[in-house]
Amino acid sequence: MDLRFSPEAEAFRRAVRAWLEKNLTGEFAVLRGRGGPGDDHFAIDLRLGWSRHMGHAGWNCIGWPKEHGGRGATLVEEVIFNEEYVRARAPGRIGHIGETLLGPTLIHFGSDEQKRRFLPPIVAGEAIWCQGYSEPGAGSDLAGLSTRARLEGDEWVIEGQKIWTSMAPFADWCFVLARTDPDAPKHKGISYLLVPMKQSGIVIRPIRQMTGGAEFAEVFFEGARTHRDNVVGAVHGGWKVAMGTLAFERGASTLGQQAFFEHEFQRLIEAAKLNGKAKDPIYRQRIAAAWAELQIMRFTALRVLSNQGADLSKEQLCSKLYWSIWHRDFGKLAMDVLGLEAEIGEALPYELTAMQKAYLFARADTIYAGSNEIQRNIVAERALGLPREGRD
Repeated sequence: MDLRFSPEAEAFRRAVRAWLEKNLTGEFAVLRGRGGPGDDHFAIDLRLGWSRHMGHAGWNCIGWPKEHGGRGATLVEEVIFNEEYVRARAPGRIGHIGETLLGPTLIHFGSDEQKRRFLPPIVAGEAIWCQGYSEPGAGSDLAGLSTRARLEGDEWVIEGQKIWTSMAPFADWCFVLARTDPDAPKHKGISYLLVPMKQSGIVIRPIRQMTGGAEFAEVFFEGARTHRDNVVGAVHGGWKVAMGTLAFERGASTLGQQAFFEHEFQRLIEAAKLNGKAKDPIYRQRIAAAWAELQIMRFTALRVLSNQGADLSKEQLCSKLYWSIWHRDFGKLAMDVLGLEAEIGEALPYELTAMQKAYLFARADTIYAGSNEIQRNIVAERALGLPREGRD
């Protein structure tokens, strides 16, 4: 694909840049550079206000079709928006799960009533969603989930546990994978339920992380309820919908993630120049290699996204494995560049620098959304057509 930007695209860039510079001021100025990975707990209420502010100005969900509240932005415009958002050091998007995962899933698989009900609050920045996929015994092997839902009258009653649920303490709704036919084969009998989080049948326990925050949580469903109509796709047909969500997860939102990686990379360059590591031939080689790999990540994502659908392509099956390894290794490189300085926190009692948070948070990159070991099996079996690994 042609990666050059047209005059119209550059005009769009100027518009995005101008709006961010004008609006990341006043009460929102404190949000600059905050709320990213490892810093997700920062100023939740103010970031919710920023999300609503963006929604009012029409900057949420810009890639969604206009009939669903978006701008119908092109892929190039989404690339530009993400680049400028990171360049302006705008805060981590607190509504990104609804915007990049649940929203596109509903647009593709949801009923007309579900679209009318659930999409507008996401566009407005008023509804926060979380994802109920992983369980203590079914993380990377998602089809092994044991959370169950049974239909009682007009409501689904849910029993089970989810873990590593990002944004659960702050979320209004959760999209939950639950087994609705316990006698069906492993990948069958699963339904994709939309569940309100603020109810007595749900218990949320935040998980404190090495970064000091508690973005993740374990969620217990103890007779939690949702209406029978809050099933996306067919009853017992949730596996197909869940895989569609994963395809969207590896869609345009990855461009924002990669733009954030580039921001982290520039911070590394500044540190290397400041302490002299930029003149060390070994570190220069490592830094140059990391930069080249980051550009490969970006160009590959752009090429794949130009033909994106609701099914995971072979390239998308490889993408999570690629970027998680890159970010983990980048974190190690950053600590090596800092040297002894990497051992010193920013402030007491446990305030870390941005680079320290990036290093620690990157430990999770190779685990969540499917561990690297499972990802390699997926690539082998689904992308390359190799025989399934033996199971004892």
